[in-house]
Amino acid sequence: MIKTHFRNCNLCEAMCGIRIDTENDTVLSVKGDTDDPFSKGFICPKAVALQDIQNDPDRLRKPMRRSKDGWQEISWQEALDFTAQRLTDIKKRFGRHSTGIYLGNPNVHNHGNILHMRSLLQALGSRKRFSATSLDQLPHMLANLQMFGHQNLFPVVDINNTDLFICIGANPVASNGSLMTAAGIDKRLKNIRTRGGQIIVIDPRKTETSRVADEHLFIRPGTDVLLLLAMLHTVFEEQLTDSGHLGAILKGVETLRHHCQDYPPETVAEATGIPAQRIRLLSRQLAGTKRAALYGRMGISTQAYGALCSWLIYCLNTLTGHLDSYGGLMFTLPAIDIISMGGHGSFGRYHSSVRQLPEFGGELPSATLAEEILTDSKEKIRAMVVVAGNPVLSTPHGSQLDQALEQLDFMVSIDSYITETSRHADIILPPTGPLERSHMDIIFPILAVRNVAKYSPPVFTPEPDSLHDWEIFLQLAARMNSHGMLTRLRHRKNQRMGADGLADRLLQLGPYGRTLPGSKIWGPWLEPWLSRLPSRNPLRRLWFNGAMNTQYRDSFKGLSLKYLKQHPHGVDLGPLQPILRQRLCTRDGYIQLAPQLYLDDLTRVKALLQTEPESGLNLIGRRHIRSNNSWLHNSHRLVKGKPRCTLMIHPQDARHHHIENNTLVEVVSTAGTVRIPAEITENIMPGVVSIPHGWGHHRSGVGWQTASAHAGVSLNDLTDSQQVDLLSGNAVLNGVTVKVRAVPAATIKRSEPVDTTCPD
Repeated sequence: MIKTHFRNCNLCEAMCGIRIDTENDTVLSVKGDTDDPFSKGFICPKAVALQDIQNDPDRLRKPMRRSKDGWQEISWQEALDFTAQRLTDIKKRFGRHSTGIYLGNPNVHNHGNILHMRSLLQALGSRKRFSATSLDQLPHMLANLQMFGHQNLFPVVDINNTDLFICIGANPVASNGSLMTAAGIDKRLKNIRTRGGQIIVIDPRKTETSRVADEHLFIRPGTDVLLLLAMLHTVFEEQLTDSGHLGAILKGVETLRHHCQDYPPETVAEATGIPAQRIRLLSRQLAGTKRAALYGRMGISTQAYGALCSWLIYCLNTLTGHLDSYGGLMFTLPAIDIISMGGHGSFGRYHSSVRQLPEFGGELPSATLAEEILTDSKEKIRAMVVVAGNPVLSTPHGSQLDQALEQLDFMVSIDSYITETSRHADIILPPTGPLERSHMDIIFPILAVRNVAKYSPPVFTPEPDSLHDWEIFLQLAARMNSHGMLTRLRHRKNQRMGADGLADRLLQLGPYGRTLPGSKIWGPWLEPWLSRLPSRNPLRRLWFNGAMNTQYRDSFKGLSLKYLKQHPHGVDLGPLQPILRQRLCTRDGYIQLAPQLYLDDLTRVKALLQTEPESGLNLIGRRHIRSNNSWLHNSHRLVKGKPRCTLMIHPQDARHHHIENNTLVEVVSTAGTVRIPAEITENIMPGVVSIPHGWGHHRSGVGWQTASAHAGVSLNDLTDSQQVDLLSGNAVLNGVTVKVRAVPAATIKRSEPVDTTCPD
């Protein structure tokens, strides 16, 4: 019997609604759900890979233990008992900070992981926590915390209404809208031009987004901060500022004016590669367009000045009237509102043991992970827990981390595959497959270009002897934290509620949830009294974070898991609205335009203008719509066709280095060397080369056959873990200096690729 299931694809952050037709335990088709109110039938090529992951013969179904004879299947009871015992023993012997934990990107695509991860973290009790955050969006989150008072209070481009979209260091057509959840972003961008608007892309590479843009401007990697300061200088100098309805709650405008005086466009033009007059015109366009947005992503965050760039982008949008404004940067009101749950975030409460880099949100920079394992100190990491992550490929100087993991006393990976990272584990605990668990996006509605909510039950019933990720967390936590009646009661409650039960409770307590009879009548009378209570008072928080808050009186009401189950295509909760005054979390109620830590860091920028660039080429990463980091390369549908792991190089640089198209070249950095086929193209700026991230599946002992057959090389065997954004600690993955040279044919090994063309 054929059954039809509706859910969101969870392979990137776009929240595309999909329709899955199945017969027994077989997926017959995966198509876009035309009735989904958010994606309206759009899907990208990744969605069809869900069935490849679900049915992948390389995907682990049972716990695995490494032995001298190789990997052996063991029971869940044995695996959980052994893991908990080893972690507990190491904690007792060396202290609670001797165990590290790394959380990979897939965790944010899984509501069970988000809601129950805390139990495992509390059981470990370690501050040696790492995640993909410090390899990606940490600078944006730091700006959220410093300017708006909460690390997760993200401003999102109101792409459906903007008339000018300036995109710097971002490629939303390939990413489907990173930190801007926007299923069908290609169509949304084309609609800007259809209604008479304009798209301008600023990037060292002519990206897929450039193809739908009106204009593309090359910029030298790592100089975005100079461009942004020059634009801000122009806005002040030409009196283009207009803070709109937020003017009364802005703090630091004059301080900001003073600190950008030294960066007129004429001063930065040569360094950036963008003419001064074009910089001035760009500033006027942003300030003079009523509905406009300046947007930046990976290219501006994973570089040496990532924190400054993220801050300056927010400042430019604010001072030109485009923050909390239609068509500009706006703020969401998600159904499960983690902003209102307490814990605004933190920065610099403690530091890494070796380099003294600051924590952010309870996590240390992932660029420090290898050295925290290799360097003797009181808090040396001796055991690792890796959850849905592959840091050997995703962190800088991955080969160093590769070596470090071999020196651990114990390691456990919660992962579905034997990857470049989990091959070092003593135990691998594989969770259920992607279609065997329910799904509800919690993180991405915070970033969505429209307020929506959706729940999807499992497509397939999990095998009897299997566990969801969150069940693994709770089982380990219970074994490691078995003392105390309160702890045992909390574990039983969490186990009973599960992921769906806890999500349901949060839905009903959220801004679209349950209301009490007559609250519209007596609520306005009660609210002034509740506002006098301390901000952390449970009764005050329950009221102001929930559906009875009078500021949300016109919003949808009655949202629950039951309601979402009755609406399998999802529920539209309305467009983004100017809401920052209600959402602002700063202590004094002001938007902080000039936090001191950013002003202090500007001293590095002056040095950038005075320092001669290093000799060599600048290496940047890139992304493809058929890929998402390292975890989709085992799908034959997504890796077929012409190999994508190539070194893009401009014809001018190719001639200078005697490189021919499709031939093997050697790329050398301070961290390592790789050999990769050359792709000569004018789509990249002279002086710049590009390698896609997430590849490098050539290491021995990995368990995914398709990925190994399309191995490629790892960009992060060239990036240097010692190079970080000194303010935030975020990894520098772009703007890395490298040298390239042609590989003599006589030295090429038979197994190395020498041509980039192959049939589909």
